[in-house]
Amino acid sequence: MGGAKSYRDEAVVLRATKLGEADRIITLLTRHHGRVRAVAKGVRRTSSRFGGRLEPFTCVDVQLHRGRSLDTVTQVDVLDAYGQALAADYGLYTVGHALVETAERFTEVERESATQQYLLLVGALRTLARREHDAPLVLDAFLLRSLAIAGYAASFADCAKCAEPGPHSSFNIAAGGAVCPVCRPPGSAAPDPQTLELLAALLTGDWALAEESEDRCRTEGSGLVAAFLQWHLERGIRSLQHVERERSLLR
Repeated sequence: MGGAKSYRDEAVVLRATKLGEADRIITLLTRHHGRVRAVAKGVRRTSSRFGGRLEPFTCVDVQLHRGRSLDTVTQVDVLDAYGQALAADYGLYTVGHALVETAERFTEVERESATQQYLLLVGALRTLARREHDAPLVLDAFLLRSLAIAGYAASFADCAKCAEPGPHSSFNIAAGGAVCPVCRPPGSAAPDPQTLELLAALLTGDWALAEESEDRCRTEGSGLVAAFLQWHLERGIRSLQHVERERSLLR
């Protein structure tokens, strides 16, 4: 029974689901305590003190009381609320959902520290809401960096199998990225060299290069990123289907 029963942390609201007549279960990605699920009592009542503060895409300062399976929210203050900005644009909204769903999938072990993932998500939501970069580029950069944090960094220049200096013209998802002619498995893709340059730029944060990329390279790159993500997660991110649908309508 050791340890304090209450704790305080910064968090991003990933998801909110109904519980009973007035409560919600809030899924949070916290800065220091990893992913946490907590009951927010009475938040669906109009008289609730902090109902509107626990909406998805909101960054909060939250106090929680530890429980056996679910913690309980006892106090919450808003640090940044990105939901309104994202909801005003369907394209941003679909990308936002893909961000939080991916973050939840990469933090499946509850209460396991995930500070890097938390900071990455906060930065991506802020960038998205402020429209600092093209939304699909923000998403692909986030996905690549989330994979890297989880230990699945893709190689876009040197050979992923033997480290032979690149650039190389072949790309293989299972091998870990770019592959040299000697290591190239059958069925490897042969993406445009500029596509691999774009993905490398998104992974390292070279936004100047990324913003200069052509639409065809962005489309091809997004396909490679989605396939790479699905390979390592073993099942896809549902929200990405809505992102792809939105892209197809804009073409």
